[in-house]
Amino acid sequence: MNPNGLHPAAHDLAARIEARTAHVAVIGVGYVGLPLALALANAGFPVTAVDSDPRKIESLRAGVSYIQDVPSADVAHHVAAERLRATTDYAALADTDVVFVCVPTPFDKMKTPDLRHIQSAAEGLAPYLRPGHLVILQSTTYPGTTEEIVQPVLERGGLRAGRDFHLAFSPERIDPGNQTYTVYNTPKVIGGLTPACADLAAAVLRPITPDIFIVSTPRAAEMTKLLENIFRSVNIALVNELALLAERMRIDIWEVIAAAKTKPFGFMPFYPGPGVGGHCIPVDPYYLSWKAREYDFFTKFIQLAAETNEAMPHHVAHLVTDVLARNGQSARGARILVLGVAFKKDVDDARNSPAERLMELLIDRGADVVYHDPHVPQFQVGGTPFLPTPRRLECVDLTAAEVARADAVVIVVAHSAYDWPWIVDHAPLVVDTVNVTDGAAPDRVIRLGAPLNHHGYGAESATQPETAHVPTPTAPA
Repeated sequence: MNPNGLHPAAHDLAARIEARTAHVAVIGVGYVGLPLALALANAGFPVTAVDSDPRKIESLRAGVSYIQDVPSADVAHHVAAERLRATTDYAALADTDVVFVCVPTPFDKMKTPDLRHIQSAAEGLAPYLRPGHLVILQSTTYPGTTEEIVQPVLERGGLRAGRDFHLAFSPERIDPGNQTYTVYNTPKVIGGLTPACADLAAAVLRPITPDIFIVSTPRAAEMTKLLENIFRSVNIALVNELALLAERMRIDIWEVIAAAKTKPFGFMPFYPGPGVGGHCIPVDPYYLSWKAREYDFFTKFIQLAAETNEAMPHHVAHLVTDVLARNGQSARGARILVLGVAFKKDVDDARNSPAERLMELLIDRGADVVYHDPHVPQFQVGGTPFLPTPRRLECVDLTAAEVARADAVVIVVAHSAYDWPWIVDHAPLVVDTVNVTDGAAPDRVIRLGAPLNHHGYGAESATQPETAHVPTPTAPA
């Protein structure tokens, strides 16, 4: 042992990282892990991808990407160069120097944090942990997870974190579909168990993105990630609540947001919608609220925001039902075409999509619900209290006949592939939850957050909504 208390292997690791000879492993190669693995390989590190899903491993070995933001050509290049290897066997970790953990962190049906994937990754790594290893947790989680869950598991064999091996937390900041801010230019936050842990983690990540911000502890880094996403959750909830009030007050919330956005200071625009989705914003508030109760602290403000956002699919379902009723039609037996089931524009990720709850609610009311999404060929709904029996739905073709056949077309996601004027022209009734119809056909279009006219449809706005600038490609066949 050296005078500073570090195992000699720890000093060797710094030199190997500098020379790009350190062998890096990524446990969990999904939307977060695979872009990271490719970025590390592009930086010159030999990389091993470890995942429990054999289909992902087979795909990587064949040089094929299953993540929209990762080109297959990049995967194939590094596989052919033997810079990227893929396996389901944790034993491969014995030959690595740095291990990133990028596994999912969902919640259960009671909105309680589900850390089984983190626990499993730590258990899988523990037998192969050796002196000098650097372990970096990236999965979004509550403050304390690195030290309270991961560290005890890794120390079972007698090695001590901060002395024999290094441990840090660096939150992922992947935004699926974002072509401006990627893994290569988004700053990284790092919290190490010790300053040496943080410095080594920074050394590994700096070849990918040179902008590194080191905080004092893993807990501070874990809280940073939650703050980033809860900030969005709270502000989205604020504008969602104002949208509901605007409907009642016969005010167009989109016009109001466009006007407020002209203020050059002290305002940041957020927009209402059918709910929030993805792997972070719907989940993170509950992670923090759950952990806060351990400290006799109740995050009422944060919890209320989450509840407000989760209520939006219910409001949209009511909106659809009400507009049908005003037109003399029941939701029971009505054919509803939902456009977009991904959790955001132009991505193929449908995790926690608000479309899922909306469709369940409409099906439960007796509607015949179909969907189209150019990025999601299959979509499962049900298996919840709102629709107990699971259903796997297939994407329908977006033809003029299909649009005209629907009693109502509900726009949930503003995918760029959609030609909104074409859709409005062919649909008998449109419920626009994301304000892309540009005030068109007020006799047949109702917009979330906008007043109804006396027929129960959308009243024409006094201004052109600023968010309605989705490209309009060639009309579907």
